[in-house]
Amino acid sequence: MNRRNAIALLIGCFWLGSSRFANAQNLATPAMQQQSKEVAAWLEGVMDTTAQAKVNPKAPSVQMTTCRVNVDIPKLPGNPIFLYQEQALTSKLSQPYRQRFLEITPDFEAKAVRSLSFRPLQSDRWAGFCNKPESLRMLQKADLGSPVCSVFLKKVPNGYLGETPSEGCPANVRGAVRITNTIELNASGMNTWDRGFDANGKQVWGAQSEAYEFRRQQAGSKK
Repeated sequence: MNRRNAIALLIGCFWLGSSRFANAQNLATPAMQQQSKEVAAWLEGVMDTTAQAKVNPKAPSVQMTTCRVNVDIPKLPGNPIFLYQEQALTSKLSQPYRQRFLEITPDFEAKAVRSLSFRPLQSDRWAGFCNKPESLRMLQKADLGSPVCSVFLKKVPNGYLGETPSEGCPANVRGAVRITNTIELNASGMNTWDRGFDANGKQVWGAQSEAYEFRRQQAGSKK
């Protein structure tokens, strides 16, 4: 085979492979985009663990608030949805102990919805951000901060099941250098097994024998 024919064959193979990949993405896009939208919709709103705390005094009473935000960036592949999320003890709602931005996108390779979390650079600036009207929840790409961890949520009969990578994600939170999480998400709320591990692999905080049970607040309910 001469050099010209070899180059032509390589170009043809590359085009065919790229075309098949693009077609596969196009075929998967409607279903995966719908799942991405559903995950974002089920994350949005206010959930808390008060019902669990009433039954189990050792369980913390925590509120999780999540809302959609607008990020001033060019259109990206996968049409990502951006959310702001904060967690606070129900007795200290104005002092969230955990804040993050989430980028929700379909992941065609994993056949799942990816939730990529970012740690805000100026946490105090965003406390209570969901109290603002959506039209005022604007931010720049730099405001997202540093990417922290991805959770991949796959569709199951009763909702979505999500997990961090098996090795966990690097962290520097309350003595933990690595965190893992498993999430069960549905229309009524979610269960999370959020755990932190030190450099020796010992769990230093997080779920033990049972998940944190976040349940969606009814419209109009107040703390």
